[in-house]
Amino acid sequence: MHGESASHVLLGWNAAWVASLLFAGVYALIIAEKLNRAILALLGAAMLILCGVLTQEAAFRGIDFNTIGLLMGMMLIVGITAKSGVFQYLAIWSAKKVQAKPMGVLFMLAMVTAFLSSLLDNVTTVLLVVPVTLLITEELKVRPYPFLIAEVLCSNIGGTATLIGDPPNIMIGSLVGIPFNDFIYNLTPVVLVVLGVSCVPYYFMYRKELVTTDEARERVMAFNESEAIKDHRLLQQALIVLALVLAGFFTSRLTHLEPATVAMGGAALLLLLDNFTRSAEEQGEQVQKAFAEVEWVTLMFFVGLFILVHGLETSGVIRSMAERLLEATKGDRTTTVLAVLWGSAILSAFIDNIPFVATMIPLIKSMAPTFGGEQGLMPLWWALSLGACLGGNGTLIGASANLVVAGLAERAGQPIRFVTYMKTCFGLMLLSIVVCHVYIYWRYL
Repeated sequence: MHGESASHVLLGWNAAWVASLLFAGVYALIIAEKLNRAILALLGAAMLILCGVLTQEAAFRGIDFNTIGLLMGMMLIVGITAKSGVFQYLAIWSAKKVQAKPMGVLFMLAMVTAFLSSLLDNVTTVLLVVPVTLLITEELKVRPYPFLIAEVLCSNIGGTATLIGDPPNIMIGSLVGIPFNDFIYNLTPVVLVVLGVSCVPYYFMYRKELVTTDEARERVMAFNESEAIKDHRLLQQALIVLALVLAGFFTSRLTHLEPATVAMGGAALLLLLDNFTRSAEEQGEQVQKAFAEVEWVTLMFFVGLFILVHGLETSGVIRSMAERLLEATKGDRTTTVLAVLWGSAILSAFIDNIPFVATMIPLIKSMAPTFGGEQGLMPLWWALSLGACLGGNGTLIGASANLVVAGLAERAGQPIRFVTYMKTCFGLMLLSIVVCHVYIYWRYL
């Protein structure tokens, strides 16, 4: 592409080879988990520019600031809202609604996790729900493992339902230009079925284990959920802003506002409402705290990753990969769609789904001429979303939320082992992909 790559690649090396080797090296080191993934992605991006594969200007054009802005805005809104205590309130309220019966508590907390994950990012959801879960299971004197695993599964399932629920969906929506409502219309129905189907084997796996005493249940029933709400005024403000943000997402086709604009505008409004009556010094402290809650490591990882993928795109690697995939599927749309679904699921179980999806998006885009333009690609986008998001349930390293829960569990003296997790969840993940296979074939193919 003219003007995209630098004029001279270092030592006259082939740009495609340099871009491929750098991407593969970064990917391998991310999987090895020896260095922070943000460091690796930014270092790889810098090396692309230093080696002459991209100019600095071209590298910055490769960053999708819509994804970055949407993530940052939602992180700010969630971080400020969490101070009100509303998420702890929801968890305690859910447990009491089922009379603190362990199996009922498990499914209620799992459903709350799925619902919150469809509106917030998965990592934030589990960070809010898991500490309360550990408190409740301690009072009930039951093993927290089944509860935590259910919450991991439901965070990834629930996050699949909307544009803002999971980073792969945010990237697909932003880079492809698919509006918020389309995700709900196309993905929420199958997500609800997957949620229901996954609950059945899970119930039979743990129904005999999850028993407790009447005394333990009475202790949980004695919890006062109202005490969890620390700031009623902030809660009201946050709920109003969240409603406005969701309305902004739903009406994006009418207003022509990008998701990042809606999310950042909502974050700015909530910051204003939360700080309007404070002194200048207090405002400084509160705003600093709010921005400290933003996951800057994740955002910087995205920045580096977008540049790395842009290097693959401009050097022709993505186009070559697309041609080979079409050769393997003989250009048959049905075969290609199902290959993307199953390939995304299996690969996302073992490697981080974010860089995988970042690579797949331009690859699928380049198939448009084969499948009759952008509209012909829609089943491929839904297959990629379902495969990448739900595939993350397969192993402990499949999604960021899985590792966060494992870390919280280990800190609480309840470690979750890789093999133990895989024995429980890999089969459930495959079951969810079978459901998606039937759904995609029936609805689109």
